[in-house]
Amino acid sequence: MLNLVCVGACYLDTILSVPCFPDEDSKLRATSLSVRRGGNCPNSLEVLQQLLAQQQQSHKVTPYLISCLPSAEAPATARVRDSFGSDSTVDFTRCIYRRGHDQPASSYIIRSEATGSRTLVNYNDLPEMTLDEFQTAIEGLDPQDDMWVHFEGRIPETTLSCIQYLRQALPKASISVEVEKPGREGLEQLAAEADVVFYSKGWAESNGYQSAHECLMAQSEVARRASLLLCTWGSEGAASLSLPSQSCVSCPALRHGQSVRVVEYVSTQITPTSTRTPHDASIQVS
Repeated sequence: MLNLVCVGACYLDTILSVPCFPDEDSKLRATSLSVRRGGNCPNSLEVLQQLLAQQQQSHKVTPYLISCLPSAEAPATARVRDSFGSDSTVDFTRCIYRRGHDQPASSYIIRSEATGSRTLVNYNDLPEMTLDEFQTAIEGLDPQDDMWVHFEGRIPETTLSCIQYLRQALPKASISVEVEKPGREGLEQLAAEADVVFYSKGWAESNGYQSAHECLMAQSEVARRASLLLCTWGSEGAASLSLPSQSCVSCPALRHGQSVRVVEYVSTQITPTSTRTPHDASIQVS
């Protein structure tokens, strides 16, 4: 038995496709609208359950999601659960349901058909997970089972406390973290405590690295506990570094002769008490 626990935010994305990006204080008719579930951990579990369904498993893998969601009775919560399909293997019993909240974490995405760019506005008034809530969510999992716990890298101070708790309570558990958002303080401290670390191109470039290989070699001095480091690099694919052997493997995103157009999107975070102007950009492949 392997328990695979993913800890991170779960969003509902509302996507508006428009002929071109609207000017300020203008009116524009969208050509289409769709609503999808988003979030790094939920999306990873979506892919995982598809892979598990296609493979012969020598031992059972149970995927768990630990995410802050609206109240258990809210229609948005049901929509999140239903988005995984009626035959989903993902276990939601460890999620943290916020009483009195009906709205999920949400992203509103304007997609320009003229350029392929995507502009995002995020809204989330769900209180973030605490250490005590994480401890409660983990309780009941059999410590004799193999366990992998993956953290999205939100709220690094709390995440670090969760990792330290796991090291004491479940010392055999494998722990992985994402180092993704540029400028977020404390991510390297998380990397130093993890067994596997995933770095984003945006974070790497914001720290002066010119390639995935350069990032991984430098970070191997930070993530001294890790056995595997990985870094994505947009249209150039991704690279991994095995430790302590220092064996580095690169995998291109495209086959020889293929071409792709890379566009940027700007993400704006809006909370009930503050509004931030667009400032951080990520590379997306259209």
